[in-house]
Amino acid sequence: MRQFFILSFLVGCFLSVQLHAEINPGNGYKVGDKAADFSLKSVDGQMVSLSDYKDAKGYIVVFTCNTCPFSVKYEDRINEMHQKYADAGYPVIAINPNDPSIKTGDSYDAMKIRAEEKGFDFPYVFDEGQKVFPVYGATKTPHVYILDQDMIVKYIGAIDDNPGDAEMVDMNYVDNAIASIQKGVNPDPASTKAIGCSIKYKKS
Repeated sequence: MRQFFILSFLVGCFLSVQLHAEINPGNGYKVGDKAADFSLKSVDGQMVSLSDYKDAKGYIVVFTCNTCPFSVKYEDRINEMHQKYADAGYPVIAINPNDPSIKTGDSYDAMKIRAEEKGFDFPYVFDEGQKVFPVYGATKTPHVYILDQDMIVKYIGAIDDNPGDAEMVDMNYVDNAIASIQKGVNPDPASTKAIGCSIKYKKS
């Protein structure tokens, strides 16, 4: 009996460590890494994966949410980004990584309402169980990852250099990265500091 309790304790500790290891933002992909695909539920009820885009030349993966003031300021810019690049082969996939038990305004149902209100043209998907954002290493909303056709990470960071005012942007990092990829060269800069709210997850 004593051995059973010891074994149960050790298994519990192991599972706790494993769970904590999964939610470890900031230790994910670096520029040059190959990203894994995912399958996440969109606000239209469909499952979305990068592999769904058979003719894609690359991917713009944006971690964002409903409630962060920075994300709200970028909503129109993200929509415009998708409209600008999707037909050129670089679709936007926006992922809400927040735990809705911490931020109720970031629930799946709230996502559906927000997407309809704002007329999102891009897939807005929910990272249920928070399995994807730690793999990427996202820490903020918004936080963008640009991948090439082979899902190699080419750029990580901010969308542009002015989170406050779209009219005052001097450098659009996404535009720069896509233009570089189209030319077959590496973006410069290849990474910038993402400015936004911290991703909400339960800390053990």
